[in-house]
Amino acid sequence: MVDQLKQEIRAIVDEWLASGYLRKGQLFVVGCSTSEVAGKRIGTSGSEEVAAVIFAELQRLQREAGVQLAFQCCEHLNRSLVVEQDTLIQRGYQQVTAVPVPKAGGSMAAYAYKQMNQPVLAETISADVGLDIGETMIGMHLRKVAVPLRFKQRAAGNARVTMARTRPKLIGGERAVYPQDDSGVFCD
Repeated sequence: MVDQLKQEIRAIVDEWLASGYLRKGQLFVVGCSTSEVAGKRIGTSGSEEVAAVIFAELQRLQREAGVQLAFQCCEHLNRSLVVEQDTLIQRGYQQVTAVPVPKAGGSMAAYAYKQMNQPVLAETISADVGLDIGETMIGMHLRKVAVPLRFKQRAAGNARVTMARTRPKLIGGERAVYPQDDSGVFCD
């Protein structure tokens, strides 16, 4: 299963890199149920081995695209997010105190916390793009307006994979003029 998962996550990262939706400095939120990847019910069979495979590819995405990563914890930590301290400070997010572990935070968040340079937990964020592996409900952490993406690779192991980007709100009503293609629009 590990070799297949590596190929699937690599394909997802490759599609993100080729998509044209990533910009340097954007915040990329990741929600992941390693239990779902392994074919079990969310929250029942977490695996740091699965998390390690996913994390390695997401580090590649971070290096090549220049994005900042945020890993969503599970509901036991109120879906707080593991980020680098620099990201938290730069973006003005509220820090909360906990250390994610596999049974309270989730295996993916716990693994990311151990791998990051100066990890902290943010209470909530407003990410530009996101990857949800296993239907962990990352939508609460995406900027408005979320736009679902339909990549070819739609699974990681046994888990469904959903991706999204965001775009600025359209304002002004029926007389307003909008760009024909909003894929290149990037606003803070």
